[in-house]
Amino acid sequence: MEILTLDEIKGRLDLPRFIENQEKGFQAFSAGKVDVPPVGYLKQENPVGSYHIKYGLIENDTVWVCKIVGGPVDLPLNGMMMVTSTQTGKGEVLLQDDGYLTQLRTAIAGLISAKYLGPKTIKAIGVLGTGEQARMQVEILKDWTDCRDVFVWGRNAEKADAYKKDMDVQGFNVTVVPSPVDVAKNCNLIITTTAAREALLDAADINPGTHITAMGADAPGKSELDPKLVAKADLIVVDSKAQCIDHGEVCKPCADGLISETDLVELGEIISDPSLGRKNESQITIVDLTGVAVQDIQIAKEFI
Repeated sequence: MEILTLDEIKGRLDLPRFIENQEKGFQAFSAGKVDVPPVGYLKQENPVGSYHIKYGLIENDTVWVCKIVGGPVDLPLNGMMMVTSTQTGKGEVLLQDDGYLTQLRTAIAGLISAKYLGPKTIKAIGVLGTGEQARMQVEILKDWTDCRDVFVWGRNAEKADAYKKDMDVQGFNVTVVPSPVDVAKNCNLIITTTAAREALLDAADINPGTHITAMGADAPGKSELDPKLVAKADLIVVDSKAQCIDHGEVCKPCADGLISETDLVELGEIISDPSLGRKNESQITIVDLTGVAVQDIQIAKEFI
């Protein structure tokens, strides 16, 4: 079995092809062509953290993929992926990516969400959070939009200042603001990347025409958007209906009876039929990303 280090993985990246294959993966998932068991979730108390186990198989594919990712909350994301042949049962490649491919495929999902659901004209990009995903989500938008104005909020002022310095060097014009409301007031494309367990944005905070890509609610108990905000959206898109109802951003509004499964559209459905997406520039759209194993399958297959 081949073993690839993070440096070797980064040396073999082909972003345009990765994006195309991620879209195909979402389409296959929404068409019912992917066997994705429920996420394995391990909660850690000392130190506080968690681990996710995601695995799956695309119909008639030659490999299947298993990923382990997680760690203490105050440390960078870590993990690895193993690609196994469905023909021989033997391991093809072990990707010691230290969680990088999870970060990359999540950033790609954010780009795809903005591509299919974002406003035609991006006034400013808003970011809640200051970590690695908050950076990658904005960086990956460079080739899709000319907008370079970014408003960012984070709980830690030092980390927010560091974010500004890092992103300014890359050609973005970053403004650190004191609250999530200030992000919403200035931006019509908002990306939420925090580990919040209470809502950061309410229904009244969001202007007409805004698109929100929310990815922080990737485990039980997490939530960045008020349930009434989710219910207010003209279009609610999820990566996986079953997974998001269980522990995504739509979990609470579904439990409260504010929305139902019939109000949800999967991202793969919209990629297959863009007419299901945004109808006009005044609509509020939300994409709830919890991370689906098909994303890991599609990105890990690039290295066999």
